[in-house]
Amino acid sequence: MKKIVLNIEGMTCSACSNGLEKYLNRQKGIKEASVNLVLATALIEYDENIVSRADLDRFVKEAGFKSAGENNGKKESKNNIKKLIVFAILAVLQMYISMGYMINLPIPKVISIKYYPVNYGIILMGISVAFLVYGLDIIENGIKNIIHKMPNMDSLVGIGVCVNFLYSVYNLILVMNGNTASVHNLYFEASSMIILFVKIGRAIDKNNKSKAVETIKNLVTITPKYGTILIDGETKEVTINEIKKGNTVVCKPGDKIAVDGTITKGTTHTDESFITGESKPVSKKVGDKVIAGSINYDGYIEYTAEKIGKNSSISNIVDMVVEATNTKAPIARAADKISGYFVPAIFIIALISFILNYILFKDVSRSINSLVSVLVVACPCALGLATPLAMVISIGKCSKKGVLVKSSESLEAINRIDTVVFDKTGTLTYGKLKINEKELSEEYLEILQKLEANSNHPIAKAICENKKIVPADNLQEVAGYGISGIVNGKKYYAGNGKFVIKVNNKMQNRFYNSELKYQRNGETIVYLFTEDETLGIIGLSDTVRENMKDVISNLKFINKKVVMLTGDNENVAKKIAEKLDITEIYSDVTPSEKLEKVKEINKNKNCIMVGDGINDSPALKTATIGISVNGGSDISQDSADIILLNDNMNNIYELFNIGHKTMRVIKQNLFWALFYNICMIPLATGLLTISINPMISSLAMTFSSLTVVLNSLRLLK
Repeated sequence: MKKIVLNIEGMTCSACSNGLEKYLNRQKGIKEASVNLVLATALIEYDENIVSRADLDRFVKEAGFKSAGENNGKKESKNNIKKLIVFAILAVLQMYISMGYMINLPIPKVISIKYYPVNYGIILMGISVAFLVYGLDIIENGIKNIIHKMPNMDSLVGIGVCVNFLYSVYNLILVMNGNTASVHNLYFEASSMIILFVKIGRAIDKNNKSKAVETIKNLVTITPKYGTILIDGETKEVTINEIKKGNTVVCKPGDKIAVDGTITKGTTHTDESFITGESKPVSKKVGDKVIAGSINYDGYIEYTAEKIGKNSSISNIVDMVVEATNTKAPIARAADKISGYFVPAIFIIALISFILNYILFKDVSRSINSLVSVLVVACPCALGLATPLAMVISIGKCSKKGVLVKSSESLEAINRIDTVVFDKTGTLTYGKLKINEKELSEEYLEILQKLEANSNHPIAKAICENKKIVPADNLQEVAGYGISGIVNGKKYYAGNGKFVIKVNNKMQNRFYNSELKYQRNGETIVYLFTEDETLGIIGLSDTVRENMKDVISNLKFINKKVVMLTGDNENVAKKIAEKLDITEIYSDVTPSEKLEKVKEINKNKNCIMVGDGINDSPALKTATIGISVNGGSDISQDSADIILLNDNMNNIYELFNIGHKTMRVIKQNLFWALFYNICMIPLATGLLTISINPMISSLAMTFSSLTVVLNSLRLLK
């Protein structure tokens, strides 16, 4: 299976993206296709043995759109601007010919409306035909969407332009047959100006949107096309697709890391800012992980290829970001629902306005104008862009800060959050524990290390001190308590004081006083014991994350309640809580108790859970929004709605600001789009004292879309 992101031209509203997506997913050989209106892209996963690259372009064309390939289409964009300039000049010429006589501008007699009305009409029609060819994509797309029973903005504009043009042709025929009075019912220039304004609006709209989503699109092309592998001591340059898992890959200073892997030789510093948002170079040595797409600053390294292609870190992030921009928040679904009824309703209103104008004024020309004006002035495009564009900009802004938002629902939901629940170890603290005190022989320490060898928990890592240790047999983890295993044929246990009581509540604990002492010092304790006796105890300490106190203070400043939820003992929890000024603490909780507590706090769907460990996963999933911190376990990241890719915990506070601004902009967009239509559609009917013609309607429609786009772009600041 191969994955590709194609740039799509011709989509104007959600009906277009939905129609293309459905069409692509029906094609044999395409496993999955996801089309994004705002990004103007189609993410397609397909079988190369069944479908070729050319077939994908053909499928897109068959659906009524155009594939611009994998590049940004800059050359084509320049050509479009040149065309726009040429047709703008043509439009000025047409307006001069059609309107110039009203203000006594000099016009050649041969095309004068007074002396040669037939010539006058033919030349205006000729220019309009050129505009119809220029806007053929709009007309074709509009008609296809009507056929597919998904009318969109192009349907309104296309039908309006065609009706106006055909009515003008009808009147030109009357003029040619001697009815010269009909020359005043020629509206060829209206069809031309409608197409011109739509094209201008789309050019500006496309330019502004491309600025907004550039960060997200750049993720797709961040990895290099080639890499260098080591074969029998010789280097060989190959494409990324030729690198296999287990290959030794070479990376020289200044080159990009080709695939995810682990360093086996050399040291260096890498730039991982495209993922983490942190510009500071990261030191790398033997045993450290490197990420595809990161830049090798200053050292020669060799590393073993591990995650390749769609399994790489950057590929996963691209998938998540694209998926996030394709998800729809409740407010977006509401807007889509309105848009679904909007276009058919406009056709009905336009038809009614035509009938009423004819009944009241007995004027076909006026009736046609009102029909065209209603069709053109209505702007479902503004409604369609109101939510997704703002969401895409905000998700892109978050990713630039090193915050991966998996779904747009999270940005909307964060506005109703009033409680933030933090796990302690690895979240409020760095989770990089070290052994401060111990009452344990070296022999028993080795047994303890064998029990903890396979665990990714911060406590286990501290005990094993990153050594390669042969693990014990029959390892069994008891969530919230500890672990057991067999070493040299004997069963041992490692865990907290509750585990000792759970295994044998009648056992004499000769280290109980030491436990109390360690806890008073704010240390986390781990026992080593058998079913009959306690063999030793160690005390580990942790450090609070940098600026964590400021983060808590910022959250409180915006009236968010902060809660600590930890499986650690009460004394340790209180020590950390005092440093961070957290007053609500729940300690000694098992994973199941943690889950129940989050359910209780989240009964009004108003809670965020922040955690990093495997035992946090159920709680992360249960909270309205789950946030996994940098360095968290894979399962916690899978369970989370938002992933922090760096150690800047103040990004949690920033999320509230971004979420608040996003929803404010979306509400402004929706208000403007609805208010605009409520005001302009009645004027376009021609039934009020004040009315507008098709040209003014097209200008107003363009202005409405631009207002939504420009308002959304304020989120980039």
